[in-house]
Amino acid sequence: MAHVILGLLLITPQSFYDLIKGFEAGVALFYSASSGSIKRALDTLLTRGLIEVASTEAGGRGRKVYRVTDAGRQEFHAWMTGELTGSDLETAALSRLYFLGLLKPDERVPALRRVTGRIENDLARLSALATHLKDLEVAEEHRDLATHQRATLDYGIAAHRFTLDWFRDHTNRHVQGHLRDEHPKVRVQRLG
Repeated sequence: MAHVILGLLLITPQSFYDLIKGFEAGVALFYSASSGSIKRALDTLLTRGLIEVASTEAGGRGRKVYRVTDAGRQEFHAWMTGELTGSDLETAALSRLYFLGLLKPDERVPALRRVTGRIENDLARLSALATHLKDLEVAEEHRDLATHQRATLDYGIAAHRFTLDWFRDHTNRHVQGHLRDEHPKVRVQRLG
């Protein structure tokens, strides 16, 4: 979650309330977070020096607006350009896709290729499991259960194939330069 918050703050400095709205408006498509978890992540980012308070409104509430520090920019860049980690492939892949426009143009295709590489590895692991299970003898009393467990594995394989095809297509369109004209121009602060 910390990297997602860094990405949102790189787009524009925001208050805690703005971040909650940012999660609700777009990030929730791939990452859900409670206000408490966002607050804890903000506190951790502050403690680590990855963000700072840009301003505090005068008055009763004293609303703080946060911005990313140079160390935070470096941390975010390393995350965006590094290998995908963790068990939740979908969140890892979509998080990077969501913020891909913050990278320099020449860094985007390599980042997308790291995503496809991770999907390929996970798909190979699931396919190997399916091959292994194909020849496994299942006791009669567990066949109904095994049928639905196998269907779950089949779904995972199909979902990974779809995701891999989608990311490969997106990467190819990016390489060919067709992405520029597909979406309206938006001003975004880029890293580096």
